[in-house]
Amino acid sequence: MSLVTLRASELLSRFAEFDSIIDARSEDEFALDHLPGAVNWPTLNNEERRIIGTMYVQVNPFEARKRGAAMAARNIAAHIERELIDKPKDWKPLAYCWRGGQRSGALSLILAQIGFRVTLLEGGYKGFRAALVQDIPLRVSGLNWQVICGTTGSGKTRLLHALAAQGAQVMDLEALANHRSSVLGAIPGLAQPSQKRFDSLIWQALREFDPSRPVFIESESKKVGNVALPASLVEAMHGAACLNLVLPDKERVALLLEDYDFFVRDTESFCERLQVLSTFLGKALVARWQASVRSGDVELVVQDLLSQHYDPVYLQSMRRNFAHFEDARIIEPANHSPGAMAMLAQQLIGQST
Repeated sequence: MSLVTLRASELLSRFAEFDSIIDARSEDEFALDHLPGAVNWPTLNNEERRIIGTMYVQVNPFEARKRGAAMAARNIAAHIERELIDKPKDWKPLAYCWRGGQRSGALSLILAQIGFRVTLLEGGYKGFRAALVQDIPLRVSGLNWQVICGTTGSGKTRLLHALAAQGAQVMDLEALANHRSSVLGAIPGLAQPSQKRFDSLIWQALREFDPSRPVFIESESKKVGNVALPASLVEAMHGAACLNLVLPDKERVALLLEDYDFFVRDTESFCERLQVLSTFLGKALVARWQASVRSGDVELVVQDLLSQHYDPVYLQSMRRNFAHFEDARIIEPANHSPGAMAMLAQQLIGQST
């Protein structure tokens, strides 16, 4: 039998040592957040966990543990039959649950008895989460951040994608958050990750960056939709060098109509989102915009949104929070097209090497 334990702080730099990372928690716990690359083998599934938890409180812990052991044994047997029959003897898994206790311990013991070299994560997910939170500021501080600024519709996200496509290091916070970072930024049909999951995704991205090369990032606020950026990342962005991406208003409107085409297709959804702005801009103005949207004049409303809401708010925020915004180098693509952004990305990469 080969069963060893590993502290979460040590795991942060040792992921590559394991052939599989097994999360023994329930499906809902796994969906909330999990270790990078983990697969979910519930020792107790959602319903079983609820049943055992209720029995633990309403009957007694001993009866709950007996019933839980029977459920866990059946589930572990199913995992073995489904996942392990073709695994070689030198397969090296790491297993964890909430705190590295009963659920992953039971699974690990059986895998070790079979003859696999099993590592049990000490402290479980809870320990890993604590180590991750402490590690993020260390990774953030060691990187050369290049903040891409620019008013709404200037193409910041398109430029990030063009940079990534050409091999530059990019932190795309909006992609990680499933949100376009504004009052109108929610993406239809796409839920945002939990805060813990968002933190883990940021940490995963950070650990892949080369400190000797710049990392391009968009000038986000402290939150992207409903999830918050790590304070250390916000602080690093605020003190980093800035690039100011500039497009003419006509190009910005065209870009937004392309990127938010679902609002053009679903005018009532657009009108519903606009209602949120009543608090800031007044009911009369928003009602006028809603009437224009319903009559098909979406382009005019987008232009008004830029000039009367987004631009003033953005510029005020940038001047207040980003130390080097006023000194930012102006970068101007020929237009808002992907081709123009690709050309600009190529120039930026050439200048940063």
